[in-house]
Amino acid sequence: MTPPIATDESPAEAASLPAWSPSSWRDRPAGQQPEWESEAALSAVNDKLAAAPPLVIPGETRQLSASLAEVAQGRAFLLQAGDCAESFDSANPQSIERRLRVILQMAIVLTHSAGVPVVKLGRIAGQYAKPRSSSHETKDDLSLPSFRGHIVNLPEFETEARRSDPRRIDEAYQHAATTLNLLRAMTQGGYADLAKVHQWNEAFVAATGVGRRYESLADEIDRALRFMEACGLDTDDVPQLHEATLYTSHEGLILDYEEAMTRLDPETGDYYNTSAHSVWIGERTRELAGAHVEFFSGIANPIGTKVGPTATPGEVVELCQALDPHRVPGRLTLIARMGANLVTERLGPLVEAVAESGHQVIWATDPMHGNTFTAPSGRKTRHFDAVEAEIRGFFEVHRRLGTWPGGIHVELTGDDVTECLGGSEELSDEQLGLRYETMCDPRLNARQSVDLAFRVAELLREQQG
Repeated sequence: MTPPIATDESPAEAASLPAWSPSSWRDRPAGQQPEWESEAALSAVNDKLAAAPPLVIPGETRQLSASLAEVAQGRAFLLQAGDCAESFDSANPQSIERRLRVILQMAIVLTHSAGVPVVKLGRIAGQYAKPRSSSHETKDDLSLPSFRGHIVNLPEFETEARRSDPRRIDEAYQHAATTLNLLRAMTQGGYADLAKVHQWNEAFVAATGVGRRYESLADEIDRALRFMEACGLDTDDVPQLHEATLYTSHEGLILDYEEAMTRLDPETGDYYNTSAHSVWIGERTRELAGAHVEFFSGIANPIGTKVGPTATPGEVVELCQALDPHRVPGRLTLIARMGANLVTERLGPLVEAVAESGHQVIWATDPMHGNTFTAPSGRKTRHFDAVEAEIRGFFEVHRRLGTWPGGIHVELTGDDVTECLGGSEELSDEQLGLRYETMCDPRLNARQSVDLAFRVAELLREQQG
């Protein structure tokens, strides 16, 4: 059954509290929600989605929960990766293929080089909303609502574009369904076959040092497959060699959408959010008394929450108690976003406090958000060196404490963009404007992503001794 909300109330007081339901979040303060232009239109969209087919089914989500339990117990590694903010325009075969390709490349590098199973969790098929530091944006004398992702409005600084139109929630559902259909077809229909690892190497990656290193790894996989066949093993009978499992996730920010997609599973009696296999709470909406924690506390999906440098050990343990009262391994992923300069100082006390509390969480690192700055060119960016430094600090803390560095959570694209500085190709500030295409935060391109995977694999090997 759905786990109860953890409280400090007496049994009599707890019995008088209202039971959790998919709509009980409405009794709590809800941050980062749009000011929808029409409540009637919002209600109509919610009713439509509540009757729509689920995007994912509980059985798939339970499989992810089982895999994440392995991560929590140090027997697997989590790769959570994808777009910063998905565009409705990116729900096309070419864009979906490029994003899947780079995730598969990273996963194969990590699996082959580090020798641990990799759970692949995409920021895809639903990452249409973004929290903002301010509700409005002002240019000259004009103030308009901030861009909150395609599920809410459009990025152009125009009055019509910035209207919070609830009909876009239904559009988000349709684009997520399109994306998921193609992902399933590709991962189960031969695209993810290990015999095709060379084909995953995009031309603009292959010509680089990182690409050549990947080609060398792909050659080793080819030799291993030929060896198995020479030994009499019919590799056609091993589905794991020809298919891949990619789960979906997004920040569960727009609670009307998440509620409408939540269903009671008759098999277990649990409520599942069927908009994705996993959803997470952002740093700006993780208040213990807030609507997001209330909603997330009652769904049976594996969930996550971002944890920034201002979080205290007590706060994080309270979050664990609210979101994971039964201490289920892998139920909760704590995604640390500290910044390269603070990670070794701030992360350790949190990890120690959670370990002492008995919660078997996954610790993952988000090395992107704490390292964002504005370059001299005026563009928001991140430097590859800082991203790598935060990951190294994350591993250092876990190595010192004897705990498992469970995963990485990164924003990337399979496109040849120029949004993050550095990397093996040493992208400079002067080059940012060449192909700076993000709608919100800067993303690693395919070269930088594969480069990062090799460096994380080295850290994992060191971790294993």
